[in-house]
Amino acid sequence: MVTVLAAPAAPLTDAGNTQLIIAALLGIAAVVLLIAWGKVHPFLSLILGAAVLGVVAGVSPDKIVTSFSGGVGSTVGGVGLLIALGAMIGGLLAESGGADGIVERVVSRVSGTALPWAMAGVAALIGLPLFFEVGVVLLVPIVLLVSRRTDVPLMKIGIPALAGLSVLHGLVPPHPGPLVAIDALGANLGQTLALGLLVAIPTVIVAGPVFGNFIARYVPATAPEALLPTRRPLTPAGRPGPAATGRGPVDADGDLVAEDDLVNPGTGRPGELIDEAATERVRARRAPALWAAVVTVLLPVVLMLLRAIGELTLDEGTGGRKALDIVGTPIVALLAGVIFAMIFLGYRTGFSRSQVSGFLGGSLPPIAGIILIVAAGGGFKQVLVDAGVGNLVADAAKDANLSPLLLGWLVAVGIRVATGSATVATITAAGIVAPLAATLQGPEVALLALAIGCGSLFFSHVNDAGFWLVKEYFGLTVGQTIKSWSVMETIISVVGFVGVLLLDLIL
Repeated sequence: MVTVLAAPAAPLTDAGNTQLIIAALLGIAAVVLLIAWGKVHPFLSLILGAAVLGVVAGVSPDKIVTSFSGGVGSTVGGVGLLIALGAMIGGLLAESGGADGIVERVVSRVSGTALPWAMAGVAALIGLPLFFEVGVVLLVPIVLLVSRRTDVPLMKIGIPALAGLSVLHGLVPPHPGPLVAIDALGANLGQTLALGLLVAIPTVIVAGPVFGNFIARYVPATAPEALLPTRRPLTPAGRPGPAATGRGPVDADGDLVAEDDLVNPGTGRPGELIDEAATERVRARRAPALWAAVVTVLLPVVLMLLRAIGELTLDEGTGGRKALDIVGTPIVALLAGVIFAMIFLGYRTGFSRSQVSGFLGGSLPPIAGIILIVAAGGGFKQVLVDAGVGNLVADAAKDANLSPLLLGWLVAVGIRVATGSATVATITAAGIVAPLAATLQGPEVALLALAIGCGSLFFSHVNDAGFWLVKEYFGLTVGQTIKSWSVMETIISVVGFVGVLLLDLIL
């Protein structure tokens, strides 16, 4: 289980309830205004918001710093490592062509009417280890190409693919949002993963193929010519070479050499620099096997699920239970996925050790900002908890007889609409309702994490980077993007939350 930040024995301030409420509202408002109006980076916004919260609540500056730093450290230790390992898996899938192989194999074997369902399934599979933005970059060019080749309306294929990515991003670990909610609430990761997958399946169906078939009538989008994918073979150094249909000779630096440059070796042109050994390495490189890409995606998930099953079926202290507890630990499970990908998507396909190392290292800089936002969110949350705001909210919810699941969903919805960030919404909502988790049992805590995740996906609009990413990739107007993408996100949020409530009744 991910480490959990416990509330202190006594709040860091003796402020009254009214002052704490004002502090919480002003702290959250500061974050919202800085992000939405001031265009300040969420990392800085969360730091400044925590300072506002602490000062208004009457917490001394040194204790604000200590509380915030403690939250940052605990969150990075519990979540940051998982995000980094997940990014490495995604990087190897992308660079090796394994992700493309999964997509192309599926879409080549289904008819036009089944393509939306196939794309939803592929996106969900690809979306397990990848961040939403990475999944979009990988999948959308393929979606555009498939739409052009099959003459199927773009929205019929695009919306299911986006739904598969978005649902997994919001509900299923090891994505940052679910991990942060699990960390803050003390939920069981295996239970959250299993229940999240149960909620995700019907949610993807409704928000994906069903809604995509409907909205395609009203958003007649076509694939932008400039974004149609063109294969660019990698050089031995791991860099993209010129667009080409085959792998030609390369120079000593590992760059592909045009045929015209092979003449007149006495002029000093690149023809003199042909590296025959490097050329043979490029030609020998092969696409990874489909099974290797699929296993890379599913291995961490299966290991974590096995641990959850062992916790339910095996006695504590037995050898089998201990083994499953170790291999199903999130860090170990993701590390196993990374090592498997290094071997079967890297070395076995012809990449050198230095290239594989480069792919792994190259996957980390893009997620540095995500880790910082998550870490700052953990610090903000801890200031909320240490100031006593969380206990105040819990007492108010008990008095109002408001369901913890509904409260978590509503708080996340409000922050998501205001800031545009699903991660910020998850972090803040989880911090506010964290004390309520102590009143819940077993699966209910996991369901609370999922309710918050559902709320964090509600109605993406112009203050969300994902909104503009989808708009540009699909060549849509702002109005078309709201009709398609924004409504799809709202459907995901509502249908997913209904699924959470139904599971709550059953469990």
